[in-house]
Amino acid sequence: MQLTLQIITLIGSVAMLMYGLKVMSEGLQKMAGTKLSNVLGTMTTNRFMGVLTGAGITAAVQSSTATTVMTVSFVSAGILTLGQAISVIMGANIGTTFTAWIMVLGGGTFDLRLLVYTLILIAVVLIFSKKSANLGDFLMGLALLLLGLTTLKINATEMHLDQMEPVKDFFLATSSWGYGSYLLYLLIGGIMTFAVQSSAAIMAITMTLCSTHVLPIDMGIALVLGENIGTTITSNIVALSASVQARRAALAHLLFNLFGVVWVLCVFRWFVGGICDLWGVEFTPGVPSEVSPDRLNAILATFHTTFNVTNTLILIWFVPYIEKLVTFMIPTKPEEKETDSQLKFISGGLMSTSELSILQAWKEMSVFAVRTQRMLGMVHDLYREQDSTKFEEVFARIDKYEQICDNMEYEIAQYLNEVADGRLSDQSKHEVHKMLRIVSELESVGDANYNLSRYIKHKHDAHIVYTDYQDKNIELMLYLVTGAETKMVEALDHMQVTDEQFVEMTEMENEINNFRNDLKTQNMQHITDKEYDYSTGVNYMDIILEMEKMGDYIINVEEALYEHKHDK
Repeated sequence: MQLTLQIITLIGSVAMLMYGLKVMSEGLQKMAGTKLSNVLGTMTTNRFMGVLTGAGITAAVQSSTATTVMTVSFVSAGILTLGQAISVIMGANIGTTFTAWIMVLGGGTFDLRLLVYTLILIAVVLIFSKKSANLGDFLMGLALLLLGLTTLKINATEMHLDQMEPVKDFFLATSSWGYGSYLLYLLIGGIMTFAVQSSAAIMAITMTLCSTHVLPIDMGIALVLGENIGTTITSNIVALSASVQARRAALAHLLFNLFGVVWVLCVFRWFVGGICDLWGVEFTPGVPSEVSPDRLNAILATFHTTFNVTNTLILIWFVPYIEKLVTFMIPTKPEEKETDSQLKFISGGLMSTSELSILQAWKEMSVFAVRTQRMLGMVHDLYREQDSTKFEEVFARIDKYEQICDNMEYEIAQYLNEVADGRLSDQSKHEVHKMLRIVSELESVGDANYNLSRYIKHKHDAHIVYTDYQDKNIELMLYLVTGAETKMVEALDHMQVTDEQFVEMTEMENEINNFRNDLKTQNMQHITDKEYDYSTGVNYMDIILEMEKMGDYIINVEEALYEHKHDK
């Protein structure tokens, strides 16, 4: 019964550690919010800055997954090149080693429970105050992480693993095969990390086994190498359903770690011996070191950091060649070529926190707006086109874009609904509501463009000829609507509308409405005066009225953005 309780406590403490790390990471990401993505977009001017950026962000948010997902989404959107993404992922590998140093602190000989419960008390106060709920989440996550580590350490000590004959026999039997043992533990580390989906949890278990003098330090380090491989296997499986560039970035991550494992195995005992000498510990291959747990944990953390830093220093000079290699290994198939129908930012799934997912959706809506703007340009081309063959080609493109707009509305709205299912503040929920409204309005802009193309096609097929006066008015209305849409695209790109911009947009909308009213009155008079027939007047006004509707949809987007700014 006692052993059963200890095993359950062991598993529960690992689960608590994993959950604490998740809550801590999410709290930090919520506090950082859009700044993380802004840093990724602006601080990757070269491969060295990319490494520093990836390391810094990953160390801050304690989640290489968050960094990798943002990086891949930026590659898909063309904001980062594949080469820049590879350098950021290299940096993320360095940043994730910071977690091991937190565990060194949490697994120390001094009792952290006073600190843990103090953090929990402060976190609860902050969470219920709501004003600093994100900071509260971070402190709660840190407390749970440290509590999990402390419980894991105490439970492992009470279990006396070093005195359990089956455990001793297993590690003794599998630690005497030389390099065969290293390969075995490397495989075990990879499989365990892939199964648990948390390298931090496996690192904690590795530290526990080494610090209780059950597992030799070199076998523990082999487990750490396996953990590095296990995390990349997960990202490659996830990337199977993502874009070509996402798969290439994931493959580059795998190749980066595989190369590191290969070269370090060639100098493994020398490398491990050097780390042990650094901490004043005598290294004997395959034999548990009888030194303090603190020092053994520090050796593991030092190796993890030194290995990833050294691997990055070696491979950073070969980023262009790695880029060419993964491009060769994952070529772009004809059916996979990037098309306008593909989402640019959110094709890789939800981000690690809802707030970052909201940011990605904003960027996707900006792309959506640009596509409706491009569609209006096609409508203008269609109106001017005289050649029947080219006319049909342009109309077919507009029809294709209309389907793209419908798909984008559905996919973005579905994505936002998934985001809304996560933990969101009241402000974020309100923001998602505004975004759903904007997506709907953007789709209406796309529909208006398609309706315009239909009316123009009817004019073309029925051989309707406008007067110079009508042509001039349609061109002027197109000019007004194009100007309004340009303002809308700029506003979505900045995710806000200033007071001055809103006043300007309102004036443009009024100008469109007044022009529509004047043309409507004049149209009836011109039909009465027999300047053109009734059917020509109807087709003409259909185009004018549809452009005025488009202006309404555009101002609705501006209003939602303006309200969003003032709701903050």
